[in-house]
Amino acid sequence: MYTDCVIGKEYFYEVIEKIAGLIEEKRDYLTELDAAIGDADHGFNMSIGFREVLKKMPEWKDKDIKGFFRSVGMTLLGKVGGASGPLYGSFFMKFGEPGSGKNEVTFQELFEMFKQAVQAVEQRGKAAVGEKTMVDALRPALNAFEQAVEQNLQPKQVMEAFVDAARQGANSTIEMIAKKGRAMRLGERSKGHLDPGATSATMILEVFLECFPY
Repeated sequence: MYTDCVIGKEYFYEVIEKIAGLIEEKRDYLTELDAAIGDADHGFNMSIGFREVLKKMPEWKDKDIKGFFRSVGMTLLGKVGGASGPLYGSFFMKFGEPGSGKNEVTFQELFEMFKQAVQAVEQRGKAAVGEKTMVDALRPALNAFEQAVEQNLQPKQVMEAFVDAARQGANSTIEMIAKKGRAMRLGERSKGHLDPGATSATMILEVFLECFPY
């Protein structure tokens, strides 16, 4: 049933443009979240990275999907400070891998893109669910995507389940004690705060749903 669902490069282009706008809009909010348990720079750093992505995007319009996301990832890697640069850089670089030589992908390939991206973040950050990181949003989202496909839900419903799971995962970080990064030093005091990385990851996945053409 998913063979008719083909997603073109213009979808991914629109997604990145909208993510850049959303990160700019939520910059101060993300920084406030980070001020509670981190370096108070998450929103600021993400904003710098996505501004640069937006500026360079016209140069990438002729690249295949892999090339486009490699450029996005490399730019974030170079421009976003802190842990977020390597993590989001890895996410987008791996995300594009199944799009090698392609200007469109199937829905099944889109799942593979998310799968590779989430695994890249897990490996790069050496993080697992329950440690108060962006993995708490990304891993449940990926699992929900897979389960929704197994249930033969419509593509839009799959994407909705994907994002709902990310939101729930991000919210679950409030009650967690941080096991990674600067927040780890706070121990029990990291509890009661939303993780900024899980929050920005959820925002990014929400844009994939918002722009979804089916």
